[in-house]
Amino acid sequence: MQASSPRKATGVLPAEWIRPPAPRVPRATVERFLALEDLSGTVSDVLDGLGYRNVVGASILLPTIATARIVGPAVTVRNVPQDLDAVQSHHTGDNRMTEIEGINQADAGDVLVIQGVRDVSNMGGIMASLAHRQGLAGAVVDGGVRDVGQSRRIGFPVWSRDVSPITGKWRCVTVEVNGTVAIAGVPVRPGDLVIADETGTCFVPHALIDKVLPLAESITHKERALMREIDGGVAIPAFARTLFGRGG
Repeated sequence: MQASSPRKATGVLPAEWIRPPAPRVPRATVERFLALEDLSGTVSDVLDGLGYRNVVGASILLPTIATARIVGPAVTVRNVPQDLDAVQSHHTGDNRMTEIEGINQADAGDVLVIQGVRDVSNMGGIMASLAHRQGLAGAVVDGGVRDVGQSRRIGFPVWSRDVSPITGKWRCVTVEVNGTVAIAGVPVRPGDLVIADETGTCFVPHALIDKVLPLAESITHKERALMREIDGGVAIPAFARTLFGRGG
């Protein structure tokens, strides 16, 4: 898997705060993940078996579009609280929240992953619209977002910890793009595969993508066979023997 080509920076963030581009994930791999039936549940089961708890439930990171499901490599942004007074920053126009650089460094199909600040917006409608125009698959924000009506209207799904009208422009500082972030305690590196649906969000480490995929496909194949038995009217005792591999 090759890395993305470096992008010219916007200039809103010091160059040394922008890490090298993440490795790419082939589109065919993304499509195979998207073909899984129970997307986050299946991938969570595989990660469980490999000893990884890289999963966050939808009760913690809520989707703005309930029916959305996305798969794509992470482009990461890390925000921290602004140390200046918000009123003073507002009056001076000192906006240091520059998630736009994460969008600038992303390729079509990527997922913007923001380690953000709680209870204020780390991403609003304008940035969601820009990300959508650039072809990003969606965003995951451990913090607040706003203008969710706009992101819904354009079909750009966002999973976030909070929804708040309070702007982060005067309250957040972006300090790194394409570094390691923590999302609800899960470490996420650029190029890790983000998998999200109405049930939850999974972060597959880049080195495990090719191992997780066939195992997930095997689970999907087995579960489809079980569903065919249910649809075919299988008796519960017989189904239990199939399911648990025991019984008389």
